[in-house]
Amino acid sequence: MAKCEVCGKGVTFGIKVSHSHRRTNRCWKPNVKRVKAVVNGTPTHVYVCSRCLRSGKVERA
Repeated sequence: MAKCEVCGKGVTFGIKVSHSHRRTNRCWKPNVKRVKAVVNGTPTHVYVCSRCLRSGKVERA
């Protein structure tokens, strides 16, 4: 679910490093919102990241 349907931005994986330099796995999730947008002329619910919403790549219904 944590994937933008416009730009394809998804979960990124990496390593969390503590102050004592112990390393554990972690993930970064994009800020994805469920919005009602016009797709192919019909309003549907899509998952879109906040960057695409802010830049105007999505036409809200």
